[in-house]
Amino acid sequence: MTPETLAEKVLSATRTAFEALGLDAAVLPAQTAVERPRDPKHGDYASNIALQTAKKAGTNPRALAEKIAESLAATEGVAKVELAGPGFLNITLDAAAAGEIAGKIVAAGPTYGDNESMADQHINLEFVSANPTGPVHVGGTRWAAVGDALARVMRASGAKVTSEYYFNDAGVQVNNFAASLLASAKGEPTPENGYAGEYIGDIAQAVLKARPDALEADDPQAVFHEVGVELMFNEIKRDLDNFGTHFDVYFNEKDLHDKGELDAAVARLDKQGHIFEADGAVWLRTTTFGDDKDRVVKNSRGGWTYFAADCAYYLDKRERGFEKLVLMLGADHHGYVGRMQAISQAFGDKPGTLEILIGQMVNLLKDGQPVRMGKRYGNVITLNDIVEAIGVDAARYVLARYSSDSTIDIDIDLWTKHGNDNPVYYVQYAHARTSGVLRNAAERGVDKGETYDPSLLDHQRESDLLKALAEFPAVIATAAELREPHRVARYAEELAAAYHRFQHDCRVLPFPDEETTPVNQARLWLVDATRVVLANALGLLGVSAPERM
Repeated sequence: MTPETLAEKVLSATRTAFEALGLDAAVLPAQTAVERPRDPKHGDYASNIALQTAKKAGTNPRALAEKIAESLAATEGVAKVELAGPGFLNITLDAAAAGEIAGKIVAAGPTYGDNESMADQHINLEFVSANPTGPVHVGGTRWAAVGDALARVMRASGAKVTSEYYFNDAGVQVNNFAASLLASAKGEPTPENGYAGEYIGDIAQAVLKARPDALEADDPQAVFHEVGVELMFNEIKRDLDNFGTHFDVYFNEKDLHDKGELDAAVARLDKQGHIFEADGAVWLRTTTFGDDKDRVVKNSRGGWTYFAADCAYYLDKRERGFEKLVLMLGADHHGYVGRMQAISQAFGDKPGTLEILIGQMVNLLKDGQPVRMGKRYGNVITLNDIVEAIGVDAARYVLARYSSDSTIDIDIDLWTKHGNDNPVYYVQYAHARTSGVLRNAAERGVDKGETYDPSLLDHQRESDLLKALAEFPAVIATAAELREPHRVARYAEELAAAYHRFQHDCRVLPFPDEETTPVNQARLWLVDATRVVLANALGLLGVSAPERM
């Protein structure tokens, strides 16, 4: 029995109790949930539905709980129901009902954990969006891991998600990048506000290889802009691809300018009464919507600002049919929240249409000290630096393992260790152990059979493991709803721990001179179910599930 099934039974028993007590069932919720109590002595699951509904129904919660318990205890699969405190229900399942989940998981395979909690939601998820003026740095790498994992958990929860990378190929920073390439090609010093690092020289030479006439062109900087930006962005996409992060859409800022979308967006805002002129510039009155100051959309020289492009890009997304826009920004962009929310409301959208997540800093440590990087990227820690230091799997796992609003210190020594102290190794090793047991069973001709007797899975370690497995769909749904994929990583570690304890205390395969028993077969189903869930959890994080280690 899954927690969702049990929750339905609790709600049904509550309806029965309301009818028996002559209470108005209109106050009952459409659905409810059950939770695992902290103390296993309090049963398998707990419900507070009596406390939630008694006051609305005008009755005593303890009396209501007693009536619910009476009905629920008679439900198939429920071993006993005990009352606690003012009206809590502590529920214990019988072994057969608890053990059924293993078979359901094996049957579902890669789809186990999928749910419909976000069905019908059409979401645009933008992350990384690093300027094509250099490689993806450590902050962008964090979003590459977290954003990709978030897209996966939201899709697993039924949402239609489009992952998007905003390619800023227009504006001052890209012009400074092109000027830096040109200066390098001519053997001149880096210009003021330009970009340093050996990669600038590498790209400059690549531009000359692709366009030998670049320095003799009518506008050399335009050539270095066009070719250099393309080369840099191709490198960014290649690095992200090697990291396992793929985007559905790469959106060019230049297209907004070329298609006249900035004019259209400002005209729309003007029609809605939010545009004004002052000091020779054109402004959006964002203070109306809580921003700390109004923002310029066109400067006194007649040039569009980055903010104008932000307005146009927001409108473009909405006109493509996205109902929810989720934007992931680095710690240095905290000041953007107010102005971006003002854009949303200025276009007439309800609060909550735009959701902004802010990620904190990442530090790379070796022997407890900050890692010094090379000169190629101007001493900036990049995606490739992290991958080279600890590998793709460990990098993705550690970056997605923590809440994005917390700073991470990545200890290279820890995350390259082949031991239980390394969380990703711990989880992957659990998966490898499950695969090893199933492989050994096949080699010895021990068949788990077409079916099994779930009532035989009654050992405490088996019960603990079954309850952990049953939680997976709810973990995914919560991670999607709260935009916290780190919950999947922490769950995977708890599941791995439950499996390691199970395998330590419960012999799965018979000794070579013993016959295969129904208990062996039931435990093989449980091992297979654990393998499925560990693989699915790692898959949501974009981390491999090795069969051997």
